[in-house]
Amino acid sequence: MKQIIAYFNQPLLKLPLLFGLLTGVLCFVYFLALYAVDVPPLGNIRSLDFGIHIILMIAAVWYYRRTVGNGLLHLWEGISICYVLNTVAALVTGWLIYLFIAFVDPGVFTEYVANSKKLLLEGKPQIVEKLGQATFDEQWKQVNSMEPGVLLPDELTKKTILAVLPVLIISLIFRKQDYSVLR
Repeated sequence: MKQIIAYFNQPLLKLPLLFGLLTGVLCFVYFLALYAVDVPPLGNIRSLDFGIHIILMIAAVWYYRRTVGNGLLHLWEGISICYVLNTVAALVTGWLIYLFIAFVDPGVFTEYVANSKKLLLEGKPQIVEKLGQATFDEQWKQVNSMEPGVLLPDELTKKTILAVLPVLIISLIFRKQDYSVLR
């Protein structure tokens, strides 16, 4: 057990895990705020919570560089911190939203499915024209058979795709290496 604790006590892992947990909780608070003001909390407006991810990625990389790296940060360290933070945050947010839907208000997911059907029907002419009726029928079948369990992989996939460019930019901006060994 001591080996496991020692493994997770490394700053390169511990710091993004803690920041990721904080990010996940803040994103869930954003979800709850949308729910409180009667905005569909699983709609497209929720994707704005990725801004919380970016802010806390910047904070985590800056903090790591300042305290652990003593002003230095390798590119791979920045990328590792950002991806671990992003993954943990997406998992925490996904699980909290799933638990909210399962135990507090299943109507949120029902509304999400209804909005998805409406959106799909609005885009039906374009989908049928570009991809064919069979593709539309398959998408319609997928929307009708959605379960709340789809939210967790959806959250993880969406946040991973959104993170690619910001992670690289943040890691490049905060990158600073010691080049004195080359002189």
